[in-house]
Amino acid sequence: MKKIVIYVALLLLVIGIAIIFIINQPGTTPDKPLDQAENKPEKTEQAMEADKPKKDKETAKDDDTEKRQISDVLSDAVQGTVDYFSNKETHVTAVGDSLTQGVGDSQGEGGYVGILDRTVNEKSQLVHFDNYGVRGNRTDQLLNRLDDEAVSSAIKDSDIVLITIGANDIMKVVKENITDLSFKDFVKERVGYEQRLRDIFNKIQELNPNTEIYLIGFYNPFGKYFEDIDELDTIVKEWNNIGTAITADYEGATFIPIDDLFSDPDTDEELFADDNFHPNDLGYKRMAKRVLSYLTNNEG
Repeated sequence: MKKIVIYVALLLLVIGIAIIFIINQPGTTPDKPLDQAENKPEKTEQAMEADKPKKDKETAKDDDTEKRQISDVLSDAVQGTVDYFSNKETHVTAVGDSLTQGVGDSQGEGGYVGILDRTVNEKSQLVHFDNYGVRGNRTDQLLNRLDDEAVSSAIKDSDIVLITIGANDIMKVVKENITDLSFKDFVKERVGYEQRLRDIFNKIQELNPNTEIYLIGFYNPFGKYFEDIDELDTIVKEWNNIGTAITADYEGATFIPIDDLFSDPDTDEELFADDNFHPNDLGYKRMAKRVLSYLTNNEG
């Protein structure tokens, strides 16, 4: 009986040794618990990159195209700008309406002001930009905002102040007289617009007598909404003329026209955003190029 027990024990020992040997053979692994067996090995960075949605790759491609387009549009202005700002610390404050805020910019990066920032500071920080554009602002609202502590403080520290204003003053006339709109309504409002614009210039010069002021004109997008008002082109031209005349009265002030950028009959490029009112990315790039050329005294 004892021999049988000993034989059985030896047999079990041999079987146990055999099992351990088989388990430890290369290429074989013990069964995993279910919660581990279902886990997949981590993907490599290359595999994760390959699994990214096609849309992400298209977005990256679009970003590269965006950069190339900016370079194409601004190429003849960039180097002169970098040279102009490279030997001085410059602070630029932009105030005004939706053209300053950058409404219509598909990337939400500040329209023409954002393009100026990214272009001038592409390789090194040469210019500090502040953007205080607010969609819908008229001259009366901008005049009030100049008393805002943040805005006034930025202007006090600025070497250059950029302004876009006026289009919403015209729009206010349209809205208030929509059922019986006539040319005389704009003539009446023009007087108040001119005075408020002068008040804006006076206020900026009170805050900072040494800053340079650049008033950027506006174009006529109204015709797409009010095709029956033939005089709108004349109205926009006259209000731009007011801006030109006022800047001529102030030392260190300059008017920058942009209406020709958006009314060139020789181009078939789409320069307006989907709202047919604000510039799109290309429109803002052309604005930025024009502004750069004036800032560096290379008007064009």
